[in-house]
Amino acid sequence: MRPASSLRSPSVPPTTPTRPLGPGPWPGLGRRRRRGSFGGGGLCREVRQRRRGESRVLWSELKGEAGGAGGWASSLNARMDNRFATAFVIACVLSLISTIYMAASIGTDFWYEYRSPVQENSSDLNKNMWSNFISDEADEKTYNDALFRYNGTLGLWRRCITIPQNIYRNNQERTESFDVVTKCMSFTLNEQFMAKFVDPGNHDTGIDLLRTYLWRCQFLLPFVSLGLMCFGALIGLCACICRSLYPTIATGILHLLAGLCTLGSVSCYVAGIELLHQKLKLPENVSGEFGWSFCLACVSAPLQFMASALFIWAAHTNRKEYTLMKAYRVA
Repeated sequence: MRPASSLRSPSVPPTTPTRPLGPGPWPGLGRRRRRGSFGGGGLCREVRQRRRGESRVLWSELKGEAGGAGGWASSLNARMDNRFATAFVIACVLSLISTIYMAASIGTDFWYEYRSPVQENSSDLNKNMWSNFISDEADEKTYNDALFRYNGTLGLWRRCITIPQNIYRNNQERTESFDVVTKCMSFTLNEQFMAKFVDPGNHDTGIDLLRTYLWRCQFLLPFVSLGLMCFGALIGLCACICRSLYPTIATGILHLLAGLCTLGSVSCYVAGIELLHQKLKLPENVSGEFGWSFCLACVSAPLQFMASALFIWAAHTNRKEYTLMKAYRVA
């Protein structure tokens, strides 16, 4: 039978005291007790060293160093980086297209179009109507009557009608052949913020608060949307300079707010037109439809939402992967 001393592992030195404990301070003994020694200190050190070595080997395999250059982890990181970069580029393209569409819809006058027979008669009544349409003091009923009768188009900032080109030439009552021209008049800021009445054109009736605030929102919200997208693009540019996708979360949130503003503007415009037609009935042989400027705004809203989703997804997922890789590195 082997002695008890030979059963002890040679790599683990004895940590128990070899002298009998006597009176007096033992500073070394207190330090060993705090470490949990008296026979287990060397074993614990071995376990810690073995775990530390396993962590290094695992990290080396993840980085691809154990298997040579271009290992599994390197290819995985490259695929993840390509995936995030692709999502970021697609989001930037969608954001650019939506910005162009929104700017085009704001600057054009074809949000709503009226179709009516061509008015060839250049009588005094028609001349007065055209003159009132162009004047700065035209009220809501006056310019809407002209829009109904003369193929008018209505935008956020301008109203246009189509009239004969030779209206002010000579005093002829009717022309056999004539050309038409488009006359436009811009809404002033005072007209944009002017109150809408329950009976359009009748100032004695009460103020229609619903139509008033719908009209104000329909031309303010598109500018808010455009400003949010421009500010988001600035943040995205800073993210590219910093070589980090995390700031693009703010870009995604701004695009989400811009999409909500665009959707709100479109909804306010539709509601305002429907309420107006309830107050002012369209004449016979006159039809109205939403124009291509309105369609551009409608297309811009989902593009903003898609760009927002891609920005937020790329930033959040990239941050999550970075946190996991950092945890492996610490381990």
